[in-house]
Amino acid sequence: MGRWHGQKVAVLYGGRSSEREVSLKTGQGCAEALRQKGYDVAAIDVDLEVASRLREEKAQVAFVALHGRFGEDGCIQGLLESMGIPYTGSGVLASALGMDKTFSKLLFREHGLSIAEYRVVRRAEAAKVSVADIPFGLPAVVKPSSEGSSVGVQIVRDPEQLRQACVEAARYQGDVIVERYIRGAEIQVAVLDGKALGVIEIVPAREFYDYAAKYTAGTTQYFYPARISPEMAARVSRAAELAHEALGCSGATRQDFIVPPSGEPYLLEVNTLPGMTPTSLVPKIAAGNGISFADLCERLLEGASLKA
Repeated sequence: MGRWHGQKVAVLYGGRSSEREVSLKTGQGCAEALRQKGYDVAAIDVDLEVASRLREEKAQVAFVALHGRFGEDGCIQGLLESMGIPYTGSGVLASALGMDKTFSKLLFREHGLSIAEYRVVRRAEAAKVSVADIPFGLPAVVKPSSEGSSVGVQIVRDPEQLRQACVEAARYQGDVIVERYIRGAEIQVAVLDGKALGVIEIVPAREFYDYAAKYTAGTTQYFYPARISPEMAARVSRAAELAHEALGCSGATRQDFIVPPSGEPYLLEVNTLPGMTPTSLVPKIAAGNGISFADLCERLLEGASLKA
C-alpha cells in the first residue's frame, strides 16, 4: 500500500492560465489513474476559492496537475505550504525560477550549461524593437518569458515580423525573450527524482514544436529512444539532471534541448510541471521504460512533500 492510501488526495487541475485546457486533460487523466490505483481522489478545478475547497475536501495531500501561471510558477505551491498540505512536484522557488526564463537562463549559464544567445526586451519596449537591437540577427525565436506550452512563441525571419512578434509576446506576463534561432533535432529529456529517465526526439509537422503540435494527436512524430548517438544521449541526460538540480526541482521535470549538426546541445528550458496528457512526452518516456501511466502518477504522489 502507498503512503497516501486511505487519505484524501486532491488533484488540482484546470486553473486560470492560458494553459487551462491542457491542465484539464492532465488533471482528469491523473485523477482517473490514481482512482484506479485505489486512492480516494477529489478533483478540484482551481479557482479563487481553492483554499476553501481544499478545507472542505479535508485534503491531506495535493497532486498538482496545473500548468502556466498560478499553478506552475510557485503560487499554488506557496498556498499549499501555508496550509501545511504536502504536494507533488517542485517547491515555490524552483517553480518560480523554472517559469521565468529570464532568471532560469542566468542560472543555467552560471552552472555551465549551453544556452542560445538571447536578448531580454522589456514589455514597454516591445513595439520599438528593431533588428539593430538584436546582436545575433535573424532568424530568431521570440517568446514570453513566463509562459509554457510554447504559448506566444514565434520564429521570426524578417524585421517587420520581429516587432509584431515582440508586441504579441508582450501581451503575456513578464518580459520578452528574443533568442538566436538554432536549427537542429528537438530533443526532450524526462528527469524523475533527479535522474534522467530517457531521451525522446520529436519531429513536428509544423515549423517547431508549438502548442498545436504538443496537444493535437497526429501532428508530431516521436522517436524513443532519440535518434542520437549513445554519447550524445548521455550528454543531454547529464545536462538535464544538472538543470533540474540547478533550479532545485523535485519530482518529474522535462528539459528541452536543440541538438544542431555541430553536436553542441543547447538547453532551451526546464518544465517543472510537464504535461501528462496522451500526447505528452514524460508519459511516453515512462512507457518506454516499462512504467505505466498509473504507476507514474503513483510514483509522483509518493514523492509529495512540503519543501519550505
